Amino acid sequence: MSGHIPIKTALTLLTFGSLLMLPQVVVPLKNYKSLEPKKVATVLEFPLRRSAEDAAAGPLASPANLSEMRAKRLVATAPRNLADPSHALDHFYEALLRGQGVHIVHYGDSPTTADLITADARSMFQREFGDGGVGFVLLARPWAWYGRRGVEMSASNWKIEVTGVSEFQDGRNGLGAVSFRGAAGASARWTLKDSAHRSVEIAYLKEPQGGEFTLEADGCLLGAAQAGGDVIAPGFTSFEIPPGTAAITLQVTRGSVRLYGADFRKGPGVVYSSLGINGANVTLLSAALNEDHWFDQLRHYKPDLVIINYGTNESGFPGFVNATWGREMRKAVARVRAALPETSILLMSPMDRGVKAASGEIDTIPSIPRLVEMESAIAADSGLAFFNTYEAMGGAGTMARWYMSEPRLVGADYIHPMPAGAKIIGELLFTALRQGFHQYKLQELKQKLAEVRQP
Repeated sequence: MSGHIPIKTALTLLTFGSLLMLPQVVVPLKNYKSLEPKKVATVLEFPLRRSAEDAAAGPLASPANLSEMRAKRLVATAPRNLADPSHALDHFYEALLRGQGVHIVHYGDSPTTADLITADARSMFQREFGDGGVGFVLLARPWAWYGRRGVEMSASNWKIEVTGVSEFQDGRNGLGAVSFRGAAGASARWTLKDSAHRSVEIAYLKEPQGGEFTLEADGCLLGAAQAGGDVIAPGFTSFEIPPGTAAITLQVTRGSVRLYGADFRKGPGVVYSSLGINGANVTLLSAALNEDHWFDQLRHYKPDLVIINYGTNESGFPGFVNATWGREMRKAVARVRAALPETSILLMSPMDRGVKAASGEIDTIPSIPRLVEMESAIAADSGLAFFNTYEAMGGAGTMARWYMSEPRLVGADYIHPMPAGAKIIGELLFTALRQGFHQYKLQELKQKLAEVRQP
């Protein structure tokens, strides 16, 4: 048998390579670059397979089959464990393609509370698509382990309300579902590791008899904002940050104010806001947040992608999973869609969850596979994208393997990932979305070329 590549296969490879390289030399197509010449190895990110028609026709090596196949094609396989048959992510991919700024909002439970998973995904997105800044950070720490990578926080004299668990229960708790009530003397301070941030926007509630707060950059006054208003409504005030600023300090100077958080920006690039609530489940989005207030928040921040990532806490209550969870997830999806009809929505399944059996073995809790299957069906029925975290990380028994690994990738509860385990999940999510984006670019490039060919 000859070692040469069949001529038609060679032509196919040449055509595929030409499509990838054309944006390097045609200026109007520069945004459609899929790889850089210095990074040719990254083409391996596109796992290639034969088309279904070719595979049905028989082995490639058969001369008879080669003569019957008029056009051999190599097609990129769908990113593993990312399902998007309705192209729900196209809005997000188009925003990445434009390169003028992209905002990802990730709602989740305790791992995202500590910026686990999300910090690693954020870092990879920003390294590849540009760093737009830290994004939204709560005013203070509702829990000792709350944090954002690259930001140190301190605060004093605040009364904290967490949606669903606090006494006020009016649901007006901002984008991050937590609000902070403070009188004169209350303060918050954020120290940024990266001094390249150029603006900060403070989110608060306008209300009758609302007070006043000021903002300082490294001790220099940036300005003041009034939180008073004739009616209760969201308030947002932006301040420019002088170059080289390290610390931003907020002080309540008069009356009482209800604040939510700070949104730090550098400029065009990816902003990935991690909005985790400790112990949260999907009812946070389906019912607990005041609808009008939350819709105003979502529309103000204009995310290009909303990730809904719940299920771990619910999995401990199999009756809730079987009877209620699916209905609540559909309600949550409907609310996000009503607020942001053009925004991409991704349902992200929970990770594996381990439980120690009577034998001493660590097994997957039975409700996790059922919940993941249910969520996949909801995404398909609703025309949403779905990322199967459970399968991507290894499926049943993963937490047992992670607990026994060196270094250990999950804690002794077989639920919460250690930093190394969280990094794996963040990388899996980013890689799947990046592959989906590259496929989108190739399809768009083909469409542009087809338009150019038309007389």
